[in-house]
Formats: sequence, C-alpha cells, structure tokens
Amino acid sequence: MADSAKEDAAASFAPLRPKLIRVAYRMLGSVTDAEDMVQEAFIRWMGADRSAVREPEAFLRRTVTRLCLDQLKSARLKRETYVGPWLPDPIVEEEPEEDVTLPLMLALERLSPLERAAFLLHDVFGLGFEEVAATIDRDPAACRQLAARARTHVREGRPRFQVEQQRGVELAQAFFTASRSGDLKALGAMLASDVSIHADGGGKRSAAMHPILGFDAVIKVHEQLAALFRKHGSDLVRAGFINGLPGFVTREADGELQSTALEIEDGKVVAIYIVRNPDKLGHLH
Repeated sequence: MADSAKEDAAASFAPLRPKLIRVAYRMLGSVTDAEDMVQEAFIRWMGADRSAVREPEAFLRRTVTRLCLDQLKSARLKRETYVGPWLPDPIVEEEPEEDVTLPLMLALERLSPLERAAFLLHDVFGLGFEEVAATIDRDPAACRQLAARARTHVREGRPRFQVEQQRGVELAQAFFTASRSGDLKALGAMLASDVSIHADGGGKRSAAMHPILGFDAVIKVHEQLAALFRKHGSDLVRAGFINGLPGFVTREADGELQSTALEIEDGKVVAIYIVRNPDKLGHLH
C-alpha cells in the first residue's frame, strides 16, 4: 500500500477511534480487549476498498461490533474460570457517564452477546433497528425482540435515583476519609442497611472471594481494613467518577493501584465496587 493511501486511511480512522473504543468497551468491559478490537478494525480498514464505503463510521462500527461478538464467546469462557467476583475495568472521568453505569454493565453480563449488542446499539448509541440489523446480521424484527428482552433484564441495572453530581463527589470524599481513618461512626452514617462490597482481585491480589453483604459485615471489614490503612497507608491518587459512579483511585501499601466506586441511592451507599486486579488497572498509570 502506498504511503499516501496509508496516511489517508489513518487520517479518516483517527477521529472515529474514540467512538469505536466506546462501543467496544461497553461490549466487552475490558479496556485492553476494546483497544485490541479497534486496532484489528483499523488493520481491516487499511486493507479495505475504502472508495466503496459510503459511511466509514457505520462500516467501522459494524466491524468493531462483529469483532466484539466473536470476542465475547471466549470472554464468557474466561468468566467461568475467573477467580472471585468479576468487575469491568474502571474508567475514571471528571464528569459522570450516565448512559452506561457500572451496575448496568454488570447487568449486561447476563445477556447473550446478540442481546447485548442490540441493546447497546439501539438504546445507548441511538441507532435505528435497520442499522442494528445490518450490524449484527439479523433482520430488524429479530433485533427489536433482542433489544426488548435485554431491556427487561437490565432494567434493574438502571439507576433508580440520579445522584446530584456534587453530592456524589462529597460522599466519595467523605467515604475515603472515614474508611482510611477508621471513623466507623461517620462511615456507618453513609451506608444503607443492605450495603454490599464487591471486590475484584482476579486471583492476583487479595480480595473477598464472594460479595460481602449487609451493614454489619461491611462495617466489620472496614474496621479490619482501617487498622491496615493506619499501619501501611493508602494514598489518594485521583477522585472522580468510575464507570458513572462517584469514587476514587488509591495507591495501596503494596504499591499497586486500586479503584473504589460507590453506588448511591437516597443519599446512602448501597454498593461498594473495588477493583484490585492489576491487569485491569494498568491503563490508569
């Protein structure tokens, strides 16, 4: 391929890369896998007859989605042997991402690959069913059914109560301070009675093998953690929104990063999502 053709291909692809990463990440829940799928789409774009492509964005979105559908088959096998709870890679942003929050991404995990694709393309990215059908190689009526089934399954993953942005930031900051200092009274005032902890260590770092459920159990865990924090330290690296939820990134005593995201309803923390698996935190460095 001539250098000018390569440059043209790269120039037309570059503005679309962030959108394609967005699609791939929401399909897969993995930053590394999403980047791999988009890079493979770029390779195919370089080799395609681009003069015959009327809508490059639609063509590339279709390519990325189909690559992700293939990838999801192997991802499901990995999930079955994953050590402990699985959480998506944390994406940290200054502004909350409200279309696909962390609880919704977990709900998407229960869908078939085609349901997931139909729901994301139509309900999240706003594509018509004709375009969805062309993307996943099904007829529009089937795509409507796939999206409807998906909608039923993921409804519980939608936030029932939107948290005002500043209030979410304040709660996350207060949670960090109370949890690291061992102020269990202040911490307890933030927690719902049915609060839970979901920690993803992936077998690479210590983490609870099952979700920790209920106020008393969560307080007990934080009582034990506070002693470790006071002895070894836990430094705040960045506060922000993690997959749409208020939270923060810390550097722990072992030198590794950790992300903590808080799901909040009615002003109380109802779920704490902690990612400790270093494989999922590399992009935050």
